[in-house]
Amino acid sequence: MVVTVRSLGLSGMTGYEVSVECMLSGGLPAFDVVGLPDAAVKEARERARAAVKNCGAKFPVSHITVNLAPARVRKEGTVYDLPILLGILTAAEEIRRLPEDAAFLGELSLTGALRGVTGVLPMALWARQHGIRQLFVPAANAAEATLAQGLTVYGVEDVKALVAHLKGEQTLTPAPAWHPAAAPTATLPDMAEVMGQEAVKRALEIAAAGGHNVLMVGSPGAGKSMLARRLPSILPDMTDAESLETTEIYSVAGLTDPHHPLVDVRPFRSPHHTASTVSLSGGGTVPRPGEISLAHNGVLFLDELPEFDRAALETLRQPLEDGEVTITRAAGSLTIPSRFMLVCAMNPCRCGWYGHPSGRCTCSRQQVESYLRRISGPLLDRMDIHIEVPSVEYSAMRRRDAVETSADIRKRVNAAREIQKQRYAGTGVSCNAYMTPAMIGKYCALDEPCDAIMRRAFERLGLTGRSHDRILRLGRTIADLAGSEAIRPEHLAEAIQYRSHSILK
Repeated sequence: MVVTVRSLGLSGMTGYEVSVECMLSGGLPAFDVVGLPDAAVKEARERARAAVKNCGAKFPVSHITVNLAPARVRKEGTVYDLPILLGILTAAEEIRRLPEDAAFLGELSLTGALRGVTGVLPMALWARQHGIRQLFVPAANAAEATLAQGLTVYGVEDVKALVAHLKGEQTLTPAPAWHPAAAPTATLPDMAEVMGQEAVKRALEIAAAGGHNVLMVGSPGAGKSMLARRLPSILPDMTDAESLETTEIYSVAGLTDPHHPLVDVRPFRSPHHTASTVSLSGGGTVPRPGEISLAHNGVLFLDELPEFDRAALETLRQPLEDGEVTITRAAGSLTIPSRFMLVCAMNPCRCGWYGHPSGRCTCSRQQVESYLRRISGPLLDRMDIHIEVPSVEYSAMRRRDAVETSADIRKRVNAAREIQKQRYAGTGVSCNAYMTPAMIGKYCALDEPCDAIMRRAFERLGLTGRSHDRILRLGRTIADLAGSEAIRPEHLAEAIQYRSHSILK
């Protein structure tokens, strides 16, 4: 008799159904797993054997054949341990029947306890859309699986409890739908802690309001990293769709918290400058998300930008334009959403003091230019805001008067984002930074004075078509912060000044 147990697999970021077929036959005892299993799947034989014995059941002395269908797709990981065990017990008539609308997944320990696996949320979302009504997962993954909604999720502690449930001897309680606590899940550093740098704070407010990329240039100790790490505190609230999409990526990467599975605070990723191309873009033998995908709907902060490997930086160009990254390997192709704010910080030269009032710089003009050439023109052209971070004056360090907090700035950012949300409703565009060329023509129309300003800037600064469009997007954001329906000359002038940093010319 052949027994089929429904399970789920993961192909990139999408789930799919795997049928675990189990057959017991005569002959010498053996245990074969077929259907393109990797080493971890093959090792399920020993985990299942020990778990069956330790849950009080009898392991059949037969030739056991397990097929994982569809056989053309390579199966990876330990997610099939539980359905393989249930297939064996059902074929051996230890369990009479499995629910037809149920799917099972989970890793077994030798004692029969279930361990958590990765990628549960995208698999649960697929299951909900394709007629599966009951999902049995390890208890550590139950809260995450309930985020899919519309499924009855059972968190299983061990095989013994599950077998008793399937036999009708004991009933498992469905996992309650997980909801975030009312209190904030994270305390973020506050902009009020930054002394001075009002111009830079203004630039970061604009960037947060429109989702724009930022490049900060300044000498050591000016506060570039400090400002960047406080940017998440002024970012707009995540929508439900953004939270779910980001959580799917973290689920595949195995980074979700069992106690708080939903990513409801915008990610802030800050890889070291020694990061490789693969760690940034994603990949590996089995393609997995990299830093640019883990920063989806949040911030990717690259400190000491010129120190990054040139090839690694160039991998950012396509995701910055398309909002996704495609990783192609021999094992398969994986496309992951990668729409993030790129925030970079750098010194103006190798020693870091070029242009500083103290005159401490020891670099020649040629050395400064050589240092800056480490960053390609196409990457610089994709930065919406170029802002100089000057050294903090002593008087600013001693100020004790009221300073604007992140909460104050965030109110203005949320108000601007609400305008954009209504403007782009139903288009798939979430903020000004992602406007299409057609949208730019519609929402960034310039009157005669603005057109004259733009023409002069285009000729004087030698702007490209891309930088022209990015200035218009930036001007639209500044207008939104001001509550203006039209882009006015002062809005456009402020946007242009963020593209005219003298060191980067």
